[in-house]
Amino acid sequence: MARRKTEKSGESLSMSEERSTTLKTLLRQRHWQNYTTFCREYDRSAKVIDGSLVGTWPSRAQFHRWLSGTLISLPYPHHCRVLEKMFEGWTAEHLFKTWSGELPTTPPSEPSKDQVSALSGHFGMGGVVAVFSTRSEFSSAIPAHELFDNAEKIRAAGLSLNLVCQQYPTRSLRRKIADGGHGCFLFLDPRGRYIGEREKEEGFPLGDLAALTRINIELLLKLRDNLGSNSGNLRIGVYDEPLRYNIIIVDDSKCVFQPYLPETRGVESPTLVAMREAEDGAIFKTFDEVLSSLEERSSFL
Repeated sequence: MARRKTEKSGESLSMSEERSTTLKTLLRQRHWQNYTTFCREYDRSAKVIDGSLVGTWPSRAQFHRWLSGTLISLPYPHHCRVLEKMFEGWTAEHLFKTWSGELPTTPPSEPSKDQVSALSGHFGMGGVVAVFSTRSEFSSAIPAHELFDNAEKIRAAGLSLNLVCQQYPTRSLRRKIADGGHGCFLFLDPRGRYIGEREKEEGFPLGDLAALTRINIELLLKLRDNLGSNSGNLRIGVYDEPLRYNIIIVDDSKCVFQPYLPETRGVESPTLVAMREAEDGAIFKTFDEVLSSLEERSSFL
């Protein structure tokens, strides 16, 4: 592998290191690059800004993605808050920029108040914190286990809910519900009118999407049957109306949503992430209301 010398430090760096983030370089300067050390320093800063953030450090796999420069979007807002406290004066945007090879010593200059005001006045995001061009890109950046592992409450509505039923281990979901967690999952009715219309629109043979949806419903029904006294914590419903969105809400604070586009498979649709506490949380509130309304109209099994 090609190696070169930096002009200022004289250190030998691999090509992969050249593509790393400023965050990685700052961690190495402070000797915090070890995962255990990083988590300890993360908790120290988290305790200062909000005690509830202690222990919310990223998984080991997430941490390595943070350092590699392969993130598609910034981490969740609470991660950014803690990182900006750990490296005061540095914004999350600067921390996750690809390292240029210059050893950073001081934070970059901040935009003026007038600049910030102008941006916030014209480009408000309503609490949207990440945008992906497809669901595949979303799943690559935020795998199902990272989305659900620490969740105590999951609500979801869509067509077949493959993210929950096929991409997240059934044993993990069973353990979560058995430990007192809650889940509410709404499927497009596999016996209804509108799933057939969606099959035609996506070009599937008649019955294909309905069969997949039945498999996923049966999987959750079987799981519920094995929950004993906690079976009421898992609600499974169906609805029969035009398919508009796939919505997943985790712990009443994080919402993943995507539209169903004409003649386009769900996995190919843009996917967005919104947080209740980010900015005014307007987008989160909108989709929370959409999901709550659908729950009221659904038939539960």
